[in-house]
Amino acid sequence: MVGPAVTLNARARSIVGAAIQEVCDHRGWELLAINARTNHVHIVVVASSHAAERVMGDFKAYATRALRAEGVMPAGQPVWAGHGSTVHCFTEAEVSGVIEYTIHGQGEDLPGSRLPGGDGSG
Repeated sequence: MVGPAVTLNARARSIVGAAIQEVCDHRGWELLAINARTNHVHIVVVASSHAAERVMGDFKAYATRALRAEGVMPAGQPVWAGHGSTVHCFTEAEVSGVIEYTIHGQGEDLPGSRLPGGDGSG
């Protein structure tokens, strides 16, 4: 990452979560799980008609725009690392495993880390 490390507080994590949901709604992608941490975000999404790099790029763009619009991140300050990890799942068991890891494998829940919802993803 270029620039100082960014720490996402509860408000920033909530903004990021809403932005991720917005891009999924806009693109017709299915958001299965999200867990925004203080220094990274885990997302499980079904977006099979798009390359993982495009999906990640859209997530970063929407989240950055939302953080700036809310005054949480100043213009010009880098927010995300140049890339991130993308894992492709091909079976229901693999999908279940990454959802479980995203929701329960990140340590204690943080305020604003997950979207509200009754399916365990929020």
